[in-house]
Amino acid sequence: MNEFDAASFLAHALAFETEAAERYADLADTMETHNNAEVAELFRRMANFSRMHADAVKGRAAGTELPHFKPWEFQWKEAEGPEVAPVERTHYLMTPYHCLQLALHNERRGRDFYLDVSAASADAEVKRLADQMAEEEQDHVLVLEAWLARTPEPQPDWDQDLDPPTVAD
Repeated sequence: MNEFDAASFLAHALAFETEAAERYADLADTMETHNNAEVAELFRRMANFSRMHADAVKGRAAGTELPHFKPWEFQWKEAEGPEVAPVERTHYLMTPYHCLQLALHNERRGRDFYLDVSAASADAEVKRLADQMAEEEQDHVLVLEAWLARTPEPQPDWDQDLDPPTVAD
């Protein structure tokens, strides 16, 4: 990971929170299409949380001109930002338990991104911002862990569908 200045760090944080909100909204739409209303609503809530996190980053960046990066210029460990839900970890019959597990996975990756930036940075402002944001992500992790603990685990056959959707040619 290259060294960040405060503006490029905030641009990264804003990008992955914004992309996370967009992905969660897309997943909510997909779940609605498959009549999985409960999970659709949960994904909408996750999208709203990500939008609030993006707004918080915008607040921190007020008065700072953020650089614009091309998609391949972002410094992610994976193809997408740390809080962007991987589509391959979803299923049209997934349950709220699965949704919360996915959100928890994403929040942990976001926290770890901030911790990695803080550990690697020699810039005092970047360290301060990254530490602050890692602490916030850890708070999100704790909330999701508690929420997940109150959510029933799915039955072993949760993904069986006797009449699965098909695509006509």
